[in-house]
Amino acid sequence: MTTLGPATTAAADARIPADHLFAQHLRRVAALDPHRAWTPEDGALPSLYLSHGGGPMPFWRPEWLNPLHDWARALPKPKAILVVSAHWESAPLSISAPRPTELVYDFGGFDPLYYTFRYDTPDAGELARDVVRLMPDTEHVHQHASRGLDHGSWVPLKIMYPEADVPVLQLSLPTEDPDRLLAIGERLRPLREEGVLVVGSGHMTHGLPFITRGMLEGTEVPAWSTDFDGWAADALARGDVAELSRYRSAAPGLPYAHPTVEHFTPLFVALGAATDPTAPVITTLDGYSFGLSRRSFQAA
Repeated sequence: MTTLGPATTAAADARIPADHLFAQHLRRVAALDPHRAWTPEDGALPSLYLSHGGGPMPFWRPEWLNPLHDWARALPKPKAILVVSAHWESAPLSISAPRPTELVYDFGGFDPLYYTFRYDTPDAGELARDVVRLMPDTEHVHQHASRGLDHGSWVPLKIMYPEADVPVLQLSLPTEDPDRLLAIGERLRPLREEGVLVVGSGHMTHGLPFITRGMLEGTEVPAWSTDFDGWAADALARGDVAELSRYRSAAPGLPYAHPTVEHFTPLFVALGAATDPTAPVITTLDGYSFGLSRRSFQAA
């Protein structure tokens, strides 16, 4: 039986056509000095909210490849990564298999190449046990025996940490309620002091049903996307968690920017995991791709 791990991922990556932008990205990364690993002297890692793009699209978009990897390199390499993805809405609160055998290829209509991509990371059993331990007795955590990482996790992480040498665990998004998500994030806060990167993965605007030809061609950014992004950016700069929590009534353009809200709500887990959720965040990516805001940030 084949042993899955970083070597399996590297073997799959070697079959990507040499002229593909992601293959070029891998060659650039391979030429860099080794990524310095986190140590306790570094203190707590930040928590992140990451706009992850559409399906496998970031693998061939320059505005995603270098910025995502540069963001990862600006931080020490974490001991492990915990991701709350928009693409796994499940209650009760659940965690993925600590070492699944397959990814979740939860996208359709793309080149068959992307369904051969792999991201075989080390066993995340220790992180799984820590997550269960940190949740209150009233929050039963269901552990899936086989569920792998969905594209909200593995696509951006494969760009950020392409060596696949960091354990990754996924936590489900059990509710749309900001207060409960903030509380879950707060429970996860101690992980950051142990070198764990806590990531909320979504998209700052995600109005897929309303994408136009102009948005696809890069000639149009709709007002509902800029208005929602501007509102969120202002609230984040002020550390106004209360305003963000009122997104259903306060956010301009909401029915178009988020016809369903699962790409926005992982933000609350990231803020809850921050040392001070009301402190201003550091924006790490901004701008628009296909008219959708890709605003991402880290919170100390």
